[in-house]
Amino acid sequence: MPEGDVLRRTAARLDQALAGTVLARAELRWPDATADLTGRTVLGTTAYGKHLLTRLDDGRTLRTHLRMDGSWRVAHTGATERAERDPWVRAVLVGPDWTALGLRLGMLDVVRTDDEHLLLHHLGPDVLVSDFATTGLAAVLDRWAGEGRPACEVLLDQTVQAGFGTIWTAEGLFARHVWPWTPAGDLRDPASLVMTARELMARSVLSQQPVRVHGRAGAPCVRCGTPIAVGTARRPPHERPIFWCPTCQTPPAEWHDGVRHRV
Repeated sequence: MPEGDVLRRTAARLDQALAGTVLARAELRWPDATADLTGRTVLGTTAYGKHLLTRLDDGRTLRTHLRMDGSWRVAHTGATERAERDPWVRAVLVGPDWTALGLRLGMLDVVRTDDEHLLLHHLGPDVLVSDFATTGLAAVLDRWAGEGRPACEVLLDQTVQAGFGTIWTAEGLFARHVWPWTPAGDLRDPASLVMTARELMARSVLSQQPVRVHGRAGAPCVRCGTPIAVGTARRPPHERPIFWCPTCQTPPAEWHDGVRHRV
């Protein structure tokens, strides 16, 4: 699933293409989506966690979510006729110079801009806001306190903090030498873990960053040479792969074979 960095780049591309322009045509190919956005001026697009919010001058917002396979593509207006026939196109926003196509979108809603919070209220703070350390981190740490779930699962939980997916969860845990299945409430410094994962993802907003563990099962660890392993976070049908180094991220002393023992 695209993570917060991808959403930030997508929002910036939509902004560059459509912000300040009048929509000459708008099609929402979505069940029950009857809103007509044609003729409205796009004020801009922003991201919150894994959600995109495209705001219009009439006080409405188009909210989209990419889920696992969704994407927004931008092309010169007049050059998308063939692409628009793709059965997976869910939204078409046509400006004077650029056209944006939303493909395989997982969510699509049109709401009053003042009601955006009704779609997002269940989410934790967005980790990529510029002032996250002063405005959101404390609320995130309150949610971490006493958590018995594995740290990898808490990082993935959008109701705790919004934006992380499997890539930056794994990379953050590796950077801090944390065994992914350490109970979140047992971590001595969850703030450093959250902020490290945030910093890695924030760098990726600006330019693609190399990964050190994610997707590298069987490859040698860049630190110690141990083959990278892959485990699972969460239960079916919501399970996610978590890549880690068995040497650099050893379990706490009281944990063996995934079971906690007294020491």
